[in-house]
Amino acid sequence: MAHLQQSNVRNRLLKAMTYDDFALVQPHLQLVDLPLKHALIEPDVPVMHLYFLESGISSATMKGAEGHVEVGLAGWEGLSGAVPVLLGNDRIPHDNFMQVAGQGLRIGTEALCAAVEESPSLRKLLLRYVQTELVQARQTAYVNATYTTELRLARWLLMCHDRVDGDDLPVKHEFLAVMLGVQRTGVTLSLQVLEGAGRIRGRRGRITVTSRELLEQVAGDSYGAAEAEYARLIEGA
Repeated sequence: MAHLQQSNVRNRLLKAMTYDDFALVQPHLQLVDLPLKHALIEPDVPVMHLYFLESGISSATMKGAEGHVEVGLAGWEGLSGAVPVLLGNDRIPHDNFMQVAGQGLRIGTEALCAAVEESPSLRKLLLRYVQTELVQARQTAYVNATYTTELRLARWLLMCHDRVDGDDLPVKHEFLAVMLGVQRTGVTLSLQVLEGAGRIRGRRGRITVTSRELLEQVAGDSYGAAEAEYARLIEGA
């Protein structure tokens, strides 16, 4: 995209690049629409493209006998496919798809790897991003093992709220159950508790965050560790 300027991109990883590093990847970036449920990565299939998200939210999920469970979430701060590609592999055993439609700047795997080989500073930045993904995944595992559905839901809503414009989150109850790995009835009860306390407002296919401050109080220390690591490693770089 010859006309694409770093000042015009929204993706925080692209924003954090040096001028020279952005110039290495800029000619290979292509703006693409990413509709709901669009597959960014398929399990055990070579990753041919990576996506710097400009809008929308992507989910990384693992599939087992009980169905899908979300193990990672990214928006305009992230790069889909970063972990396998930057660690020298070409595939990973989970999928990655758009749970909220948006747009992304797509780059071929070979082009990104060539840029990383040419620039140690770009390699360092993107490997730091890999660390933030690993921290988020470990935090998710810890929260899922130790916290109630209500607190897990509050954390997930805050993470989505970080990655959308405004306060409306276009998600359905059954989708929340899949993402959190719990029964739909448990999600419905937790949503009712949060709504009754004035933290959110639920409508068909949409949840509105009415008080982020109160939602953070519910989430407690289940939320914030991964976000702080991103700020330290990427925005403080």
